[in-house]
Amino acid sequence: MLFKNKKEFKVDSQLSHIAFIMDGNGRWAKKRGLPRKVGHKYGAEAFEQTVRNCHKIGIKTVTVYAFSTENWSRPQEEIDAIIDLMRKYVEEAYKYNDIRVIFIGDKSPLPEDLKNRMIDLENSTRNCINTLNIAFNYGGRAEIVNACNELIKEGKNSITEKDINNHLYTKASPDPDLIVRTANEFRLSNFLLWQCAYSELYVTKALWPDFDMKELLKAVESFYKRNRKFGGLSNQ
Repeated sequence: MLFKNKKEFKVDSQLSHIAFIMDGNGRWAKKRGLPRKVGHKYGAEAFEQTVRNCHKIGIKTVTVYAFSTENWSRPQEEIDAIIDLMRKYVEEAYKYNDIRVIFIGDKSPLPEDLKNRMIDLENSTRNCINTLNIAFNYGGRAEIVNACNELIKEGKNSITEKDINNHLYTKASPDPDLIVRTANEFRLSNFLLWQCAYSELYVTKALWPDFDMKELLKAVESFYKRNRKFGGLSNQ
């Protein structure tokens, strides 16, 4: 490992934002002969711990892919379990005093009680130092379409990259430096399609409920071994 003293390790300014595609909850449960919703419960615990671990090592912004616009096609029992877990997290998140929570995605189809609590949590944490973006009912293509429609409503006749950046759900955050996907899946699945233009990608075989500090540091170590050129040359 690059990081000999893991307990005291802190990232530098090269790594300010990690995004996670939290995959493998259902497979984790199936391997143990359990219902898929149990996998989501343990996945929720891994999510909370991973957010704390990221902030512990100095990562200011974390984004997680919790529920996609395509996930509505899953069995209703599983959808209900995920929504109930989000209700529980929202209530618990009020206890934290150092994390700004932003829900990225379309809130309109969500139950009214959950939607109102999400908005209230966003407002009550807006002055916190660290940021957690939770992608819920989120799709990267839908996000770009939404940004363009907002610009049309504003009367824009031509659109720049800056215009789109300023109308994305993630407008309050820098683009992710690193995108981590668990469960050995090598695709973005409609996640942060605009923002990931120069993100480094890291895939691990670990299923999401098994993602811990050791796995996080493996991903961070991989990031620091990369040569980020942003379209330029190595010697620049």
